[in-house]
Amino acid sequence: MNSLEHAYIELQPKLYTFFVMKTSNITVAEDLTQDVFYEASKTIHQFKGNSTISTWLFSIARHLLAKYYRSKKYERALNEQLGNSTERVISTETAYEIKEDLLFLQQYIAKLDEIAKEIVLLRLYGELSFADIGELIGKSDNYARVTYFRAKQKIMKEMEVF
Repeated sequence: MNSLEHAYIELQPKLYTFFVMKTSNITVAEDLTQDVFYEASKTIHQFKGNSTISTWLFSIARHLLAKYYRSKKYERALNEQLGNSTERVISTETAYEIKEDLLFLQQYIAKLDEIAKEIVLLRLYGELSFADIGELIGKSDNYARVTYFRAKQKIMKEMEVF
């Protein structure tokens, strides 16, 4: 098994969850997750090993997400979400639980500033180290650690009020 196959087995669920949290759309999350590994397979020869493979894959994920947001797909997906609900059907109970959990957490995460949101999502759903997160956002690992801690404290404080 090569390193990309191993990374797929280990990181596919994390990348998928990252995209679900960022897009709130299961179908888009599946497509973007697949695109990450497609792009990685095309450019694996460019991976120099200066970072971990998970950092490299999340870097690709962030670029694809930005590209997605810039594209017309984002506008169309938003209109579809608002206009009709033709999402892939999963059991009603499971869908409700997933949606409820995601909405609850997203409400608190949404109140954070953009950089804190990114760090929290990468840490919780990407399960990346602070060093990897720092490298991805162009800051130190200490910055990522402190920002995460402060964001976590803010969320916990708001949850106590709720």
